[in-house]
Parts: sequence; C-alpha cells; structure tokens
Amino acid sequence: MSEISTNVEGKNIDPVITHCIFDMDGLLLNTEEIYYEVTSEIFARFGKTYTLELKSRSLGLRQHESAVLLVNETGINMTADELRKERHEKNLERFPFAKPMPGAMRLVTHLKKHRIPIAVATGSSRESFNVKASNNRELFDMFDTVICGDDANVKNGKPAPDIFLAACEGIGNPPANQCLVFEDAINGIKAAKNANMKVIWVPDPMIAELYPGKNGADEMISSLNDFDPTIFGLPPFDEETRSA
Repeated sequence: MSEISTNVEGKNIDPVITHCIFDMDGLLLNTEEIYYEVTSEIFARFGKTYTLELKSRSLGLRQHESAVLLVNETGINMTADELRKERHEKNLERFPFAKPMPGAMRLVTHLKKHRIPIAVATGSSRESFNVKASNNRELFDMFDTVICGDDANVKNGKPAPDIFLAACEGIGNPPANQCLVFEDAINGIKAAKNANMKVIWVPDPMIAELYPGKNGADEMISSLNDFDPTIFGLPPFDEETRSA
C-alpha cells in the first residue's frame, strides 16, 4: 500500500492516518479504577500503599509482569503469582460494572461511520477482555479486530511493539506510520513508537502531573472528547457526532 499525505490548515501530515488502534484499560473503559481499588485493598493488608508512581509504572504491562514489578518494589509477603491470581479473581468480580470513558463511544462511532479500520490492542487476557466487554457490546462490536495480551501472536508485552503490530495486521496491515494509537500509559506510548506508529496520549490527570510533557507521544489530550481528527487527516466530526 502506498503512503499518502495531506495538508490540514497549513500543517503537513505525511503520511495521513488511515487506521486507528485503541488501548482499552483506562482509555476505552474505566477499568483502571477497578485495578487501583483492588490492588490498594490487597496492599493495605500488608501496610503498603499503592502509590501513583507504582501505578504509572505498571500501566500497560501484562498482569504477570505487573505483579512481578509490584512485589519486587513493595516487598509484600506474596509471590508474584499469588498477587496476580488474587487481583485477577477480584477484578473479574468487578469488571462487568466497567463503563466507557468520556468520548469513547463518540470517537469510535465516528470512525466506524467513516469506515476507518479500527482495532483494540489490550494487554488484558482474552478472558478478562470478554468480561469487561460483556456489558459494553455496543462499543466493542464496532471494532474490526481485538488483540489481547495472551494471544499467540503477541510474544512480548508493552513496551515491546508486538501487540500493535498484531493489531495492524488484523486491520489490513497498512504501513505502520499510517496507524494512530490511542494510549493512556507511558509503556503504551513506548510500544507504539517501537512499532513506528503515531500515538495520542490520554493520561490520568494525576499521572500527567507526575510525568509532565508528552513523554514521547505525538499529541497529548485530557480526554477523547478533546481529539480533533482533522489534525491527522481523518474525517471531521459531523453535527451528529460533534454534539454527542
């Protein structure tokens, strides 16, 4: 597929974005709140605090990798596998209550309406994804493909590029630099850049304060509601989606 370019209000975009890839936790769904609550409850038993710095470092990691990091950094009297298992069981009880993040339905609906190929690329296991998506089918049914962290074609977790390259392949395998990734995690930014893709950072406000600047992202916005698709050569919001 050949690369194409465009000019938007005097700003050259080379190449223009033709495909979009979305992280899930904390980006499409408010599940990071659930992870935070569960992990904080477990840590409290050991007199430990799940700090914002630890949270930011674990964002985007697969669950075992996250558990290893947390056990090593806090010294809690659990193995990484014990922590992963307890978090997983408690998270699964709460995931069905997850809700879309502000602007998620609006943006995904807009891209789908304009036939922009879209994918989910989440470090979550397929089992966890299915539970999270169970009460959010209207959102996830719009995606062309969903890639999970335990899929066979994802050998390495973020910040390795594997999951975004697999998602790219799942939506037609365009040139990587024509893909735009939406992420809330710095590990995700690194993974997208390692895949040679453009990336929008949509961080938790407290993490943005802890790590000022774009942290390697092409753009930083506070909410998906703030995304301007025309900056990347994507179709502008029409009246219906602009007011949604």
